[in-house]
Amino acid sequence: MFARTCIVLSIVLGAPLGAQTSAAAQKSTGSAWQIVPQPQSSLVYARDGSLLGEIGRESRTTVSIRTLPKYVGQAFVAVEDQRFYQHDGVDLIGVAGAIKGKILEGITGDHRGGASTITQQLVGNMHPDQIDRRDLSLARKIREQQAAREMERHYTKEQILEAYINQINYGHGWYGIESAARHYFGKSASRLSLAEAATLAALPKTPVGYDPTRFPDRAKARRDLILGLMAQQGFISSQLAERTKREPVSTVKDGGTSAPAQYFVDAARQTAERLGLDVATGGFRVYTTLDPVLQRAAVDALVDGTAEVEQRKGYRHPTFAAAKDKRDALEGAIVAIDPQTGDVRALVGGRNYALAPFNRATLSMRQPGSSFKPFVYAKALEDSLSAATIVPDTALAIRLDRGRVYSPDNSDGRFLGPITMREALIHSRNPVAVQLALRVGLDSVAAIAHRSGIESPIAEVPASALGASVVRPIDYVAAYTVWANLGSTVEPRLVTRIEDAAGKVVLQRAPSVPQSVIDPRIAFIVRDMMRDAAERGTGAPARRAVPANVPIAGKTGTTNDNVDVWFMGMTPDLVAGVWLGFDRPTTIAPGVAGGSLAAPIWGAMMAKYYTNRPVPSAAWTPPLGLVTAELDRATGLLADAATSADRRYTEYFLPGTEPEPLRSVPWKLAVFGAMTP
Repeated sequence: MFARTCIVLSIVLGAPLGAQTSAAAQKSTGSAWQIVPQPQSSLVYARDGSLLGEIGRESRTTVSIRTLPKYVGQAFVAVEDQRFYQHDGVDLIGVAGAIKGKILEGITGDHRGGASTITQQLVGNMHPDQIDRRDLSLARKIREQQAAREMERHYTKEQILEAYINQINYGHGWYGIESAARHYFGKSASRLSLAEAATLAALPKTPVGYDPTRFPDRAKARRDLILGLMAQQGFISSQLAERTKREPVSTVKDGGTSAPAQYFVDAARQTAERLGLDVATGGFRVYTTLDPVLQRAAVDALVDGTAEVEQRKGYRHPTFAAAKDKRDALEGAIVAIDPQTGDVRALVGGRNYALAPFNRATLSMRQPGSSFKPFVYAKALEDSLSAATIVPDTALAIRLDRGRVYSPDNSDGRFLGPITMREALIHSRNPVAVQLALRVGLDSVAAIAHRSGIESPIAEVPASALGASVVRPIDYVAAYTVWANLGSTVEPRLVTRIEDAAGKVVLQRAPSVPQSVIDPRIAFIVRDMMRDAAERGTGAPARRAVPANVPIAGKTGTTNDNVDVWFMGMTPDLVAGVWLGFDRPTTIAPGVAGGSLAAPIWGAMMAKYYTNRPVPSAAWTPPLGLVTAELDRATGLLADAATSADRRYTEYFLPGTEPEPLRSVPWKLAVFGAMTP
């Protein structure tokens, strides 16, 4: 009778008798009747303890069915296997009903129950190497039924139902009831409401078709049907079913996470795996440095800013939405670091992780353009020049090997003639940076950049003064903390600690301790020049976006042919960088620059972050040991009675580099400024 029923069902439902399993090559999962422990994903938390995401091939956290409301399991039984507690693993009544519905009534069997019991589904889902449920052959069906019966002889109904609800796919790569509850409803499965439990019970039939985040109306119809079945089968009252049906289908944003942070989670995974921890299967708890508020601000700024660039006149590339190959669309990356600790507060590696998962923040190598110039200027200050030193912004012809000539120009096509170093950095004059690098030595420029934390090679060629050598965004932002920390740099930290499934701490990482690599006085002068660059130079779009009471400093970067654009900036408590470009390097658009594309995104991020947030308390005060003087911005000379107010500004000097009158007449120092011991 058993074999005959299977044969009839196989023929009636159109199952090819000779179909072969496609899972034979999969890794063995043990005997087909065994309930085997499943890999547990690792949970990743933000610095405030909120969930950021999961690491694992399948997002799953197994829970005991006894910790769940009874109606959770009952909802699955009602819709998937109403005679679950009566059959021995194979429901012959259900088989007969399926045959009758197919042959005599043409019923699809949508809610009448099919031939596969919960036990049979569990066998197939847990042991796909032996029971491939895509195989519709009679042989597979017989193996499945035999395994189901054997499973029922070894395990209780409670154990089987628990394994089932912890095993199955609920969509989006979320496996098991706990993961589904967490991501759809933002809560543990132990806190699921009746309506939510019935919504999840709809998903085994088709996780895509009844996805409550995409198709709430379909999900509600299926949920209400399940509530009706629960009432018919005596699990709940009819009154409760009808009352629950009036509830809307409501899910949480961002898959139950506090911020969209897939790129950051991926970077945290890389950190753990480099330390030898198998976070993809081990059920760890990974605690990180990410600030959800800043992360959301960074994601919104990058997504909105790149979309705005795509709408600009003269932009001729496919938009991200329209590009079939996402490598043909404009991309970006953002990293924000706490300069005191090295803690990465935000990290965005692209516009959409699901569509373009390559993490540009941690893996890409791009030219930084003119944002590299502060390292050149720092070395020039070390070499006894001052921010008021006059350098000609003029055409150059530098002879290279094999008869080549290098002639750097400016993005505006003009040369401004003699100009102070401060004004040259503010307005990003390329010939000045190249001359300074040649004067102090290209090897010395590379050395100061490497001391600051840039790990990638820096070619000792004149173009490197303009950022021709590639950098990794996260390392580059960390190197920029040298300006915020007055000469001390930190290493980026993403993970603070990791606990195993038992709660034992297996990794603890202390905050990075700033390491002094540049004279604090030099770092202050460079940062002050970058403050000026943000106030009235190429970084002005960032300054206009950020509240006036939040101090900022920064430097733009644009490479040859407008391939890469950057804005590297800081406030008293954050250092952050924004990069835009294409994965396959190409010109973004004619005439664009870091100031016009990256700086507004940086500004939008910071403006949103500092809304309703206290102004940074740290003041940018000069360190001890600097000479100050009031200069004429146009000439770089000491201001006098004829200097107009709009041309007056305070300049800072290392002792011995101040203007000649201050060196020749020491007692006049108090008039122009003071040198402190």
